[in-house]
Amino acid sequence: MDGKKIKNIALDGLLRNNPTFRLVLGTCPTLALTTAAMNGIGMGLAVTFILICSNVIISMLRKVIPSAVRIPAFVLIIATFVTMVRMLLDKFVPSLYESMGVYLPLIVVNCIILGRAESFASKNPVGYSALDGLFTGLGFTFALTFMGIFREVLGSGSLFGAHLWDFKIEFFTSSAGAFFVYGVFIAAFNGIYTKIDSKIRALHYDKMMALTGEEL
Repeated sequence: MDGKKIKNIALDGLLRNNPTFRLVLGTCPTLALTTAAMNGIGMGLAVTFILICSNVIISMLRKVIPSAVRIPAFVLIIATFVTMVRMLLDKFVPSLYESMGVYLPLIVVNCIILGRAESFASKNPVGYSALDGLFTGLGFTFALTFMGIFREVLGSGSLFGAHLWDFKIEFFTSSAGAFFVYGVFIAAFNGIYTKIDSKIRALHYDKMMALTGEEL
């Protein structure tokens, strides 16, 4: 596999096209489940697993699935893996299964998974599709986890369920607090990303200038 393409896939999933902070996808579970860091990790890893598996199957069948029924076919494939995850969580991690509630079966129609199936997995080989699912899922997981840590520490005075202090700001565990924190994280992420990206572009431009000896 091409190392440059792998790097681009990783950067897209984690940074450039981060599904939570850049594309603002999967908003419902992001707002609802980030009251606790463990919920964010649980949802993120579940989505990552489903992304990888569905991307692989869809990529393998991309030349077989008729274009006219591709969306129903994608939903059926995704639903199969969602059902597997639900059964596994219910059996082995019932507390997490209960905390994720209705948002776990709703992964079937999660726009992140459907979007990657349509825009990437259905057009690329299996290896690249698996990596796309992995890095997109990790980008989603990191976003939910960081928001969960922030909201849990300030809103509940705990971290991963462990009590830290009695001081709490209940606003951060409310619906309004979820929107506020989400907006702050989006602004911070994009502000930092824009600055880093502009510096990288400037360095690249300087190198090209040094190589060519003339203004591009």
